[in-house]
Amino acid sequence: MKVGTDGVLLGAWALLPPTGRILDVGTGTGLIALMAAQRTSAEVVGVEIDPDAAQQARENVEASPWAGRCTIVCSDIKSFESAERFDTILSNPPYYGGTLLPSGAQRVQARHTSSLPFDLLARAAQRLLKPDVGTLQVVLPVCEEDAFLTACAPCGLFPSRRTQVVTRRSKPPRRVLLSLSTKSSYTQEDELLLSEEDGSRSEAYKTLTKSFYL
Repeated sequence: MKVGTDGVLLGAWALLPPTGRILDVGTGTGLIALMAAQRTSAEVVGVEIDPDAAQQARENVEASPWAGRCTIVCSDIKSFESAERFDTILSNPPYYGGTLLPSGAQRVQARHTSSLPFDLLARAAQRLLKPDVGTLQVVLPVCEEDAFLTACAPCGLFPSRRTQVVTRRSKPPRRVLLSLSTKSSYTQEDELLLSEEDGSRSEAYKTLTKSFYL
């Protein structure tokens, strides 16, 4: 999986603890886990079900300045166990459903909800997050937001922060960044513009991601 805007957005947008423990579910090549390690002094764990992707993530971590506190685990999140709970869980989860499938077995697994259904992610967050203070933070297509929130509600997770992502002012929002906690109402809601009409990056996007783009 290549570096994509969704992962960069979540890795830069998420509210992270300066120390503590962070979990990246479906870490792929380790992008979000490494961004979290760059931004904090926390212990970061990336969980990835695909062995080839997990190995690439390990290589990326080993080549980074944060190898001492960033760990990649090849595991299904259903069987992943941790002796200590996490302050926050990050995920750029699969979102293709029904017959809308990307080509190639690895891309199917990485992007199709059958490999990580929303309710499975919600239950994992309920099991692995610190009670009362933990957060689940994700990036999703706007059209999948309701389904995701419906899956999270029975696990006691509700949106506390929400950012709609707009590619250009003339287009409707395509993505949404969500932070969920045990709180039952939004505490912050805003919008992020990615590009100006001429295709150049917006000032807001450049400011958000300036620590990561060369």
